[in-house]
Amino acid sequence: MASPDRIHPAWLPPEAFRAIGSRRTLVLGDGLLAGTVHDEVAEACARYGGHVRRGAEDGPYDLVLALTTADGLPGVAGEVRPGSAIGAEGYLLARRDGVTVVLADDPAGLLYGLFHVVRLGERAFAGERQAERHRPAMRRRMLDHWDNVDVHPVTGQVERGYAGGSIFWRNGAPRGDLARVRAYARLLAACGVNAISVNNVNVRATEARLLTDRLGDVAAIADVVRPYGIRVHLSVSFASPVVLGGQASADPLDEGVRKWWARVTERVYDAIPDFGGYVVKADSEGEPGPFAYGRDHADGANLLAEALEPFGGVVHWRAFVYDHRQDWRDRSTDRARAAYDNFAPLDGRFRDNVILQVKHGPIDFQVREPVSPVIAAMPATRLAVELQVTQEYTGQQRHVCHLPPMWREVLGFRPWGPDGTAVADIAAGAAGDGGGLVGVSNVGDDPYWTGHPLAQANLYAFGRLAWAPSTDPAAILDEWIDLTFAPTARGDTKPAATGETGPAATGETEPLRRTLHAIMDDSWRTYERYTAPLGVGFMVRPGHHYGPDVDGYEYTPWGTYHFADRDGVGVDRTRATGTGFTGQYPPPWSEVYESLDRCPDELLLFFHHVPYGHVLHSGSTVIQHIYDTHFEGAEQAAEARRRWEEAAGLFDPDLHARVKELFDEQVRCAEEWRDQINAYFFRKSGVPDVRGRRIP
Repeated sequence: MASPDRIHPAWLPPEAFRAIGSRRTLVLGDGLLAGTVHDEVAEACARYGGHVRRGAEDGPYDLVLALTTADGLPGVAGEVRPGSAIGAEGYLLARRDGVTVVLADDPAGLLYGLFHVVRLGERAFAGERQAERHRPAMRRRMLDHWDNVDVHPVTGQVERGYAGGSIFWRNGAPRGDLARVRAYARLLAACGVNAISVNNVNVRATEARLLTDRLGDVAAIADVVRPYGIRVHLSVSFASPVVLGGQASADPLDEGVRKWWARVTERVYDAIPDFGGYVVKADSEGEPGPFAYGRDHADGANLLAEALEPFGGVVHWRAFVYDHRQDWRDRSTDRARAAYDNFAPLDGRFRDNVILQVKHGPIDFQVREPVSPVIAAMPATRLAVELQVTQEYTGQQRHVCHLPPMWREVLGFRPWGPDGTAVADIAAGAAGDGGGLVGVSNVGDDPYWTGHPLAQANLYAFGRLAWAPSTDPAAILDEWIDLTFAPTARGDTKPAATGETGPAATGETEPLRRTLHAIMDDSWRTYERYTAPLGVGFMVRPGHHYGPDVDGYEYTPWGTYHFADRDGVGVDRTRATGTGFTGQYPPPWSEVYESLDRCPDELLLFFHHVPYGHVLHSGSTVIQHIYDTHFEGAEQAAEARRRWEEAAGLFDPDLHARVKELFDEQVRCAEEWRDQINAYFFRKSGVPDVRGRRIP
């Protein structure tokens, strides 16, 4: 249940701690995060009758949570202590002689180990468990908030936010009571996130001052999230020396500008000693940047990196740079090429503490895009892969669109072919020093956190995939379902249906799992079916990006075109006759995407302009595929609603009613997409649906 005065607990309801709270626990270790571990266990014990001790005391104990360096490790913990380092943020989990043991080299690892035990529930205390080592694949697992301090007249309190207002800011000021922020930090730690930025990358006048005279507002947030191992980052304007410091310019090679950034950054670390660093959107969509001074992105990023380096901070420099004043008649200019053209020539010129933050696709978080070629083009630069958890182009948290299957495809993509390195490995870095994974958060002050209650699963899965990118999305969904909806039924000790990563299913949880998997597993592809076809993208209403408008951006300067005419549709990005974008990929993909015969169907219109009668690998023509998928997608949305309606008794009535209302909107919107797309292409092509279905 959730109400304005009661926030939904998401995947950490009190019942999730029942197994721990009813046991005898020993916590060994010093430090702020070890204190958090103790406090979490103590709260659970107060509720469920167990007890917890901190410091070496005689047992017996059911659970030991200890740092490897702690004095007085009880016998079992000493027996399973490894002979080599576990590693930063990692932990060892074992069970022997009736005692479950979590060991870590640092307090962050101890905290993550605690939440692993929470996920396991009663299974953590059953049988024997050989020692397992767990470490995050990504050192940096970060969520960017596009939150405005002031309410922006166009983008509101949260740009591209679909879950109410900001949890940090309200009407130009901090929210004051930071209890919600603490609860958020707790949720993030439980799924593995360790960093946040707290303001929009489009930095306006008020937000710019967070760097200087309003730094205390940021420090207050940092104080609240620090006990959960989360470091705060700040989006800053490249023009800050001019806007805030009275400098004549922001030229990155100007000595006065360098000194200004050094002074300001030192003051930031005085206020926030564990400050993570800066996030910068520069020379993009009108934001100021180094181009104004004849400099390039390496010059700009290195300026801030130099200021941050003495304190161990990093600058996330976004690669979302393109010409947003394009002439739609000009087919040689290609927005998809822009990031590569701007950044690939700069490989090797960025300082070590610069992280180039690259959107996972070359356009803008579409429901279907190829992986950005920039990710494979800069081996001498630390790269972070950016995903969009907020559903700007995937239903805006009014539609169920479960994104982890798409993210898993992205992270598993191998730019150099099946024997080459995967995207996840590039983000992690060969030595664990890569830029990691960044997501644009979908959280607001809505009682359910994410507007649509089922969109919580996207947030949870982002953290879990950043920790372990190869995890099966279905297993992660099982974890989320069992924690969120059925924690009191997790007493069964049999293995989860999808493997050891999830809590065990019981007779009571299985109906929940069946219902939610049936609705969510294929929902990304369902959304794809009733929106823009075959990877062509956009076709949304300009500005707010919700709902269909096939030509909404077709004659605008934003570079998001489908080029549909009476003969065909799609963008020619080949080297032979088009923009040459396919050449930005290494073999084999440069050849696969270039070839009309080998290009995957789902990306055909992204790479090729083809006649409506072109036959896909599926055997269908392009035009018939458009008709079929849009009818099918709308039908699948209606079927998901029916399944949800039938499951009313499995869920809290308030939550069920919220989701039912949202499903009504999803079905309406899916039918609108179906009718607009089909009518548009029927009118363009003159080719009727071979099945004779009604097209308005």
